[in-house]
Amino acid sequence: MNCGCQFNLPSTHGYCQSAFVGNIVEGHFNETPLAGLKWAGLYKWPGEIAEGHGKRQIIIDERADAAQRVALETIISGGACALLMSNFFSVFASTCSEFCETLFLPISLEANLELRTARVDIAGIMSSSGRPIINEFNGQPFHIALARPSGSFEFTYAEIGLGTTSVTGDMEMAFEDSCAHFCVHHFNQDGLIRERSRLTAWLERMSPSSRQ
Repeated sequence: MNCGCQFNLPSTHGYCQSAFVGNIVEGHFNETPLAGLKWAGLYKWPGEIAEGHGKRQIIIDERADAAQRVALETIISGGACALLMSNFFSVFASTCSEFCETLFLPISLEANLELRTARVDIAGIMSSSGRPIINEFNGQPFHIALARPSGSFEFTYAEIGLGTTSVTGDMEMAFEDSCAHFCVHHFNQDGLIRERSRLTAWLERMSPSSRQ
């Protein structure tokens, strides 16, 4: 269930497919406010991501007005970064050669990062759910997270769980209990904003100097 990319390893099955869905808590594109809008990015690669030949489709919250639609499509297509390869939108765009029509649809997203649960529904296109890994010895949720203090263009900290997703249409794909990341993305025009991860902060609190 591990995503090899996060450990500098090849993909599990020799190809990669992924679905990103998010809710913008706060933010703007130039003077256009984006808070409260949802988005999705669907990706498929026939081999390793770095080998290219990927396929992508963007889905934008139908509630977005004309300016917000342009802004979100620009961001998700990787066109809003001052530096190439500075966030996963630009990195993935550089590895795709086929781009499907952008869709504007209602997106239902419920997520709890602490509990590692999520539910997504994009009518006629995508259904997805996320859940925590269960400890087979005691039946309780198994808490595991991934810290990337440096070297990542996606996140600095992510809770890890299991995701089951079904996509129809141009990006048809399905996977069950695959690796799922529950995280907060913090980007600006220069890419990923690197703040201390929870793990890094915890380790600092546990150091001898911090206890003196």
